[in-house]
Amino acid sequence: MLIPLAAAQFLASYDSSSMNVAISSIVEDLDTTVTGVQTAISLFTLTMAALMIPGSKLTDIWGRRRCFRLGLAVYATGAFITALSPGLGAMIFGWSLLEGIGSALMIPPIYIIVTVSIPKMSDRAKAFGVVSAAAGLGAASGPLIGGIITSAITWRASFAMEVIAILVILYLSRHIPDHVPEEKHTLDIGGTILSAGGLVFIVLGILQAGSYGWLKARKDFTVGDTVVLSKGDISPVLVLIGIGLGLLLLFWIYTKARERRGKEPLISTRLFSNKVSDLGLITQNSQWFIMIGTFFIISVFLQVSKGLNAIETGIALFPATIGILLASARAKKMFGRFSQRAIIRGGFVGILAGLLYIILVINPDSSVWLMAPGLFVVGFSAGSMLTASVNVVQSSVSDRDQGELSGVSRAVSNLGSSMGTAIAGAVLISTLTSGITSLTNESTVLTDPEKTQIYEAMQGDVATLSDQQVEDMLEGQPQEVVDEVTRINADARNRALGLALLSVAIIGLIGLGAALLLPPTPASAPAAAATAAKPET
Repeated sequence: MLIPLAAAQFLASYDSSSMNVAISSIVEDLDTTVTGVQTAISLFTLTMAALMIPGSKLTDIWGRRRCFRLGLAVYATGAFITALSPGLGAMIFGWSLLEGIGSALMIPPIYIIVTVSIPKMSDRAKAFGVVSAAAGLGAASGPLIGGIITSAITWRASFAMEVIAILVILYLSRHIPDHVPEEKHTLDIGGTILSAGGLVFIVLGILQAGSYGWLKARKDFTVGDTVVLSKGDISPVLVLIGIGLGLLLLFWIYTKARERRGKEPLISTRLFSNKVSDLGLITQNSQWFIMIGTFFIISVFLQVSKGLNAIETGIALFPATIGILLASARAKKMFGRFSQRAIIRGGFVGILAGLLYIILVINPDSSVWLMAPGLFVVGFSAGSMLTASVNVVQSSVSDRDQGELSGVSRAVSNLGSSMGTAIAGAVLISTLTSGITSLTNESTVLTDPEKTQIYEAMQGDVATLSDQQVEDMLEGQPQEVVDEVTRINADARNRALGLALLSVAIIGLIGLGAALLLPPTPASAPAAAATAAKPET
């Protein structure tokens, strides 16, 4: 039963990180930008996050195995379209939308089936260990596998192979126990629209930071041919995030009102009165933010500053994969020696230490392998606490709330992945743009017309410009101009990479704070109730 469940989780996590190493190839193949690829990656995990809760609700309406298999079918359709996509729009439709919807349907049943089918807590922890290890391994091995496939064949082959893998998973899924809902459930359409809309607007807002800035708009924000916000006005980032937060507030008010009327809401508000699950959800969000955000930033650094290709980037990130594999192999021993709370705390401390090390050593002149110890520590630390966080959250409620909590848990984790790419990428690009602007203004080598040319060039995708590309673009210019622009590009880019990693570390501190507040004996009462419950068939 665990084989198809773990394989499906591996696939979804793999997809979140595998294309980071193929950024340059996709940009060239689809004639797009780094920001465009970043948007596609973020929208994939965002679609999962926005629809994960409705997806978990559908497991109570359609049945768990049926929902799981339907999700696989939708996912395969999206992967097939992406493999053949002629442009960024088709890629976003197939990958970001259809694969995201498929994941939202197939992921929640995985955790529900494990919880209700395995009543013994120790056995359930082992099963969650397998599934969580598959999730972490998928995220960590994505850069290496994706790099090998991209370099040997093409990035499109990665999606084509996913179609084949899903057909195998569909065949194996016949062993999954079926579940026919005993009670009649309905999907809260209003709650679905409000919750999904809120999350979408927040992440879309963050994605605009690289182009428009965080507080004030660096250029006109247009919708079609209409200028909605002029240069110098409030940034669309704040407007879109504000709309998203407003929709989420309306969702909460709407849900409370629906409960008072005795109608079934999308999420029961009682789920958020459990301190253990609330804090556990924060740790889950932080873990995936850190993992995906770090992989994105390092991938951009390696491909732009170092000029590495896809497979070289995957190999450079391999120490993180080794760390996750080693942590997964030692999970059973760690659970025997330490409490889940201690494992989660230790994981965040290790991640912060690894990130600090990378921030201190990362520069264009250092060897790629100098980052290896930090990447290993980040991978091992993240891998060691993934299982613990999932088990803490899922075991904090009884079986009747497993469907809803599984959806919330997966939504929070995927929102962390989406925001990891969105925020880290936005910090990277916006800091790079502002850095180039300030360094250009301070330059005593460049003339005013040359400075104007640089400002105009920044309207494109400055994140893709390596030092070699800058030199090629300036061929024929005086050598002192070439050297000055190259210096400005390198200094601004490396400062931006450091600040982007720092933004990831800040989220790590938030996760550590939540872990420190976890009770000494997580989920004792609810876990006992869940252990005593009989598995459903």
